[in-house]
Amino acid sequence: QVQLVESGGGLVQAGGSVRLSCAASGNIFSVNAMGWYRQAPGKQRELVATFRSGNNTYLADSVKGRFTISRDNAKNTVYLQMNSLKPEDTAVYYCNAEIFARTLRLFSYWGQGTQVTVSS
Repeated sequence: QVQLVESGGGLVQAGGSVRLSCAASGNIFSVNAMGWYRQAPGKQRELVATFRSGNNTYLADSVKGRFTISRDNAKNTVYLQMNSLKPEDTAVYYCNAEIFARTLRLFSYWGQGTQVTVSS
């Protein structure tokens, strides 16, 4: 089994910064991709950023220029650096990972979620 442990988040004022971390551990042969989703109350979950093999990254239009996604392959950890935060960034942020098990089967996993609240 694979576990994703998220850390970071909390309460921050508008214009501030926060960094989220997500570390994967367990039955891992290799990590195909890791990324971040977020879900605000009463809204659908949306994709924020992804980091895929081959050093390919994706950022949603709403966060381009403010957020940065990075990955430490040696630690199977992905980070989301969030700058110039806005109240509309308030949401629960979920880490997602596509991981090859040692049997070489591909599975998708979710972290427990971490709350980010941006005050005006």
